[in-house]
Amino acid sequence: MTRTAQEVLADAVRGLAPGEGANRLVPLISAGEAPREVIAAFALEQHHVIAADRRSFAHLAGRAAGDPAAARFFESLAQGEDLALPLLGPLALACGLDEEAVRAHEPRPECQAYPSYVARLALNAEPVDAAVALTANFAAWGGYCAAVGAALREHYGFDNPACGFFDFFAGPAPEVEERSVEAVEAGLAGGRLSEPLAHRYGRLLQAYELMFWDGLAVR
Repeated sequence: MTRTAQEVLADAVRGLAPGEGANRLVPLISAGEAPREVIAAFALEQHHVIAADRRSFAHLAGRAAGDPAAARFFESLAQGEDLALPLLGPLALACGLDEEAVRAHEPRPECQAYPSYVARLALNAEPVDAAVALTANFAAWGGYCAAVGAALREHYGFDNPACGFFDFFAGPAPEVEERSVEAVEAGLAGGRLSEPLAHRYGRLLQAYELMFWDGLAVR
């Protein structure tokens, strides 16, 4: 029986979900037990992550020019990064960081492995395989952002603008979800989807995602 795009994506989200306790930092933030410095580190590192991912998604959209459904999916992701970047300003301000501190920050390799791998996918992966992998990762990322946004309000005294970055990624994104399904449908119809490769990419993305969170506590 032919698998549907929804089944492919659901299997990826379920099969690639991080195990309970895999992320060691988010539970500490949720309990109010993580130092505020890790939130500042998050804001600093994300300035680099968002900028890099935006370029990677734009490159994937260009590579998928012959596959309009995949191109639209990656265009949506690139546009999302454009919307997310300004939301880091209020977060950085709440952490006591000014523009000079953001410019002067030297990124941590543990935190930048994720966007480096996304760039590798942008260069080498079949776009639909990357779309499946990224969709699975976004499910985990959105859950982490929801937990952190709630904790920052409850335990750290952050206001709504300071939590806007987390709210943006925690909230529903029906257009992106719809375009993900459309990209996978086109990939299935054209015989371009390799689920084993998509899951390999997704497994590595999830590992680099966890490395990012662990890296926030590295001194």
